[in-house]
Amino acid sequence: MAGRHRLLLENAQQLVLVCGRGEEYLRQDGAASLALLPGASLVVGLDGCIKAVGQADVIRNQFSGATFERIIDCSGKCVLPGLVDAHTHPVWAGDRVHEFAMKLAGASYMEIHQAGGGIHFTVEHTRKASEEELFNTFKHRLERMRGAGSTLVECKSGYGLNLETELKMLRVIERAKQSMDIGISSTYCGAHSVPKGKTATEATDDIINNHLPKLKELKLSGEIHVNNIDVFCEKGVFDLDSTRRILQAGKDIGLQINFHGDELHPMKSAELGAELGARAISHLEEVSDEGIKAMARAKCAAVLLPTTAYMLRLKQPPARKMLEEGVIVALGSDFNPNAYCFSMPMVMHLACVNMKMSMNEALAAATINAAYALGKSDTHGSIETGKQGDLVIINSSRWEHLIYQFGGHEALIDYVIVKGKVVYQNERCGTMSSY
Repeated sequence: MAGRHRLLLENAQQLVLVCGRGEEYLRQDGAASLALLPGASLVVGLDGCIKAVGQADVIRNQFSGATFERIIDCSGKCVLPGLVDAHTHPVWAGDRVHEFAMKLAGASYMEIHQAGGGIHFTVEHTRKASEEELFNTFKHRLERMRGAGSTLVECKSGYGLNLETELKMLRVIERAKQSMDIGISSTYCGAHSVPKGKTATEATDDIINNHLPKLKELKLSGEIHVNNIDVFCEKGVFDLDSTRRILQAGKDIGLQINFHGDELHPMKSAELGAELGARAISHLEEVSDEGIKAMARAKCAAVLLPTTAYMLRLKQPPARKMLEEGVIVALGSDFNPNAYCFSMPMVMHLACVNMKMSMNEALAAATINAAYALGKSDTHGSIETGKQGDLVIINSSRWEHLIYQFGGHEALIDYVIVKGKVVYQNERCGTMSSY
């Protein structure tokens, strides 16, 4: 196949496709045997999409007359889909390192929250920060996520709680969408906490009557494109009725429902999400058996966050029960001032050790299922012809090293690629050949 193409990856020891038949997601049975090709190559076209995947000699013959902007020899290496981080809070000012010490001394999340710390501490600092300051720190965080293999990241607002600051955060996310080589799914999370001086009902009314109409207006004018709506459905924050009202209002203006539920107390969030047609629900440490069944029936993804349960010393979400009941299980880092982790390889490792997931299940959860949770599994999450050329190349002959080597991704990842373009390269890799 003559012509010019963007990228050729040659002779990979393992090409981990994850999916081989255009699956939207993988449940437990599908994740048990991930699609994998030994001794394989792939081509990414000038449009950033994958043009061909196959055995190295077949690809070599098929593209014998072609030219490539870049060629990378992947002998002895593994190629995986770019990782997808399905839950982050990456736009904020003012770290909370002092609260980590409080937690270690025994203070609970809600005790810190009620004392004016937690989300309210970050809100105060984020409101004061300039848009430029927020963008610069956000850009740096995205670069670190990308260096750890994430090529599509869900990014929430939620540290404003008033319309002005929420819009400031969403403008920062929109700017990164337009200017950076990384996929972003943006989420309006104005119902992250009840603002000081308001009741939950007053905050709910403000969101429905003021915030969401403004978001609709900005979407129509092309200024800000928000993908998802989120609410922190929790005892002492937004109850089930307020959550229902906000999520339904967001759905009515075209936003996907993707919210926090059943984290610290059983709230019947999973049942509500299934009823409303939610695309995904996060946390779920306290999910009910009925909620698990409802999510499985509704094909509502469970975005599990092992870093949060680990750092807050919560009980782990029941990943095994969810998988056995047929729930689509995804993973996220929950990067935020309370859970400061950029690395999806570390998240996958924690999911395996603490939530008893297999390595196959964890990889599916951090690729195709996380993409499904964001409504993007038609373009992301697996290495298949027609999908976006988002890839990770690791310096190992077995892909499992990406999970096995806890905290080892900085030495292990050679290249991270978005739309066929190298966006991260390990220093030891030198220059790439091209012709």
